[in-house]
Amino acid sequence: MNTHYDIVVVGGGHAGIEAASAAARMGGTVALVTMDPEAIGRMSCNPAIGGTAKGHLVREIDALGGLMGLIADRSAIQYKMLNRSKGPAVWSPRSQNDREEYGRLAWEYMQQTPGITIHPGSVTRLHIEEDRVVGVSTSDGSELSCDALIVSAGTFLNAAMYTGLEKQIGGRFGEGPSTGITETLLRYGFETGRLKTGTPPRVSLRSLDLDETTLAPGDELPQPFSFQSPPPDFEQIPCHATRTNIETHAVMREGFADSPMYTGRIQGAGPRYCPSIEDKIVRFSERDSHHLFLEPEGRNSDVVYVNGFSSSLPADIQLRALHTVPGMRHTEMIRPGYAVEYDFFPPHQLHLTLETRAIRGLFLAGQINGTSGYEEAAAQGLMAGINAVLALRGEEPFVLARSEAYIGVLIDDLVNKGTLEPYRMFTSRAEYRLLLRQDNADRRLMSYGHRYGLLPAALYEAMRTREETIRHVRALVERRTASPALLNPFLDSVASSPVTQNEFLAKIIRREGVRAEDVLRLDGIAQDNHVAAALGDARTMEQVEIETKYLGYIERQQRDVEKFRLAEEMIIPISFDYSRVHSLSSEGREKLMRIRPRSIGQAARISGVSSADISILMIFLKGHFFSP
Repeated sequence: MNTHYDIVVVGGGHAGIEAASAAARMGGTVALVTMDPEAIGRMSCNPAIGGTAKGHLVREIDALGGLMGLIADRSAIQYKMLNRSKGPAVWSPRSQNDREEYGRLAWEYMQQTPGITIHPGSVTRLHIEEDRVVGVSTSDGSELSCDALIVSAGTFLNAAMYTGLEKQIGGRFGEGPSTGITETLLRYGFETGRLKTGTPPRVSLRSLDLDETTLAPGDELPQPFSFQSPPPDFEQIPCHATRTNIETHAVMREGFADSPMYTGRIQGAGPRYCPSIEDKIVRFSERDSHHLFLEPEGRNSDVVYVNGFSSSLPADIQLRALHTVPGMRHTEMIRPGYAVEYDFFPPHQLHLTLETRAIRGLFLAGQINGTSGYEEAAAQGLMAGINAVLALRGEEPFVLARSEAYIGVLIDDLVNKGTLEPYRMFTSRAEYRLLLRQDNADRRLMSYGHRYGLLPAALYEAMRTREETIRHVRALVERRTASPALLNPFLDSVASSPVTQNEFLAKIIRREGVRAEDVLRLDGIAQDNHVAAALGDARTMEQVEIETKYLGYIERQQRDVEKFRLAEEMIIPISFDYSRVHSLSSEGREKLMRIRPRSIGQAARISGVSSADISILMIFLKGHFFSP
């Protein structure tokens, strides 16, 4: 080995840059091995960050000290808060981004972070001694030794791309595959599988008839992702919406005979929740049309991403079908859509730290674990980077509980439930989603980012000051009352029924159509420094309002979290022999032995382990390990 690093990171995608950045800023020396340094942080699919539940992940990444939110804000061309018509638990931020600028900024962060060395090439072999990773060989003949290795190879492992009957070897347009990693791990007994993802065609903006489409502008009051970013102050670029129709579907059916998906050339499972347009036509045959969104790839770009039209049909079929869509009858296709099939490693082979069970020092992060999406990958990369450094220091690992973060839900789902198709985050996957809102990610997670040295001290202190203000104002509105003489003129102005006696401010705020800010601004309600600070900060007032209006639901979920915590504290010895528990079901025993949960709580979330298995296991463990 001619060069040594604390940590080698394989892959310069969204997982890789978060892993490399976190590890280096925590003091590690890092080699980032990537086939094309100019492709670092490249947005392979849609030029957007966030979305339903994914926006929660970006906010959490930012609160922990990751990069995605910062890069998204610096390259944004449009912002939208999704699901505003619903409750705050599902509000989800999304940004449209300049694709080239996003990649340039990611490369810039890697270049400017002390401790990161960018090594062009691909890893062709892993070096493992006594079940511990010690280094890698790369395609240029280099030998890099390391104490930890994070593989975040995305869709590149033995990857192939398909458009109709055409097949190209590679994991992204114009880029080759990564070979050697799968083969090494198979020799060590790892399970592997194949998954599929896809991308839509890109078309020329100048060739679109946008007057035939529906305008999809950004929010009037846009909110950034990062808690470090100032309010956006730029002219937002609109997207446009259109729809397929019966004619579109008829044209696409003509290509089904040459579809790699329907002819069996692609064996991997595709994403159920983001299907190709041909899959939509088959699965939802009763529908005459499907939504499409025309998303610009940059502020000054002629390239438009046709969101909702992911396809691997022949290029001529794709173009003919596009020509049947309103606004696209004269469109010029810059590049057809294509499908990518690649290797992944079922994530039950990981610890919750993302370190593999079979090889110490080896971490897997991103789509290699069966996930889809930039945001899921970035979250895993950040956690792998932090845990790799902690492992080298001999410190306690960093594992987020399901009750703490969507990131905790993501990793817990992967390890305990596994996945047979690309995993996508949804708010419905989180049991405690009212507590895990995107707006309070800083309050939930910044203490961790501060602990690991990934956040500016001033940012963390500002959060603590804001937290004290929120607590004070929340307590005030719960205990302070106001008279009918003061309240009724205000209530009449917002078409709310009057009161006949002194009423608690919190009860007034919980009324529909009443804003906490308006109540606190009433004459004589509250005149102290904390209230003044809250009224001067929109983020603080948002927290006060949400926690006041939803107090009953929040308290109920907090009680559920306490039950969850108690189950998590019932630790199962790592070497426990499940064959001793004769009453377990065969499937339950098999799953428990394979995953080896660290607690009763984790065991209960394993797919295939029944509630009866958990009861039997608890009775046995209480008799041998747990205190009465």
